[in-house]
Amino acid sequence: QVQLVESGGGLVQAGGSLRLSCVASGRTSLGYNMGWFRQAPGKEREFVATIIWSGGSTYYADSVKGRFTISRDNAKNTLYLQMNSLKPEDTAVYYCAAEQAWRGGRYYLARSYDYWGQGTQVTVSS
Repeated sequence: QVQLVESGGGLVQAGGSLRLSCVASGRTSLGYNMGWFRQAPGKEREFVATIIWSGGSTYYADSVKGRFTISRDNAKNTLYLQMNSLKPEDTAVYYCAAEQAWRGGRYYLARSYDYWGQGTQVTVSS
């Protein structure tokens, strides 16, 4: 089992920045692909970014490419999402997720992930 706890959300003006963190605890000795998803009111949960355990490759949704950066510090069991040039349409609850690396699922699908955090609210005002 792995427990994930996000932090760093808040209210920011359009054009501003936030950095989200996700601390993992539990069986962190195993390899996990880590991702960020978000869900706005009335919408489905959508893929934002992921970082692969083996090799550290990163992938982004087109809507955030060039503005968001995903990274991880394995020594601290922490995942980050640096969000720059925020837009009102980025407003959502942001979730951290972990997939056991051996499963190799489609990284952009929420159902590929085994563990989820409780989410942190990001609100971008215009």
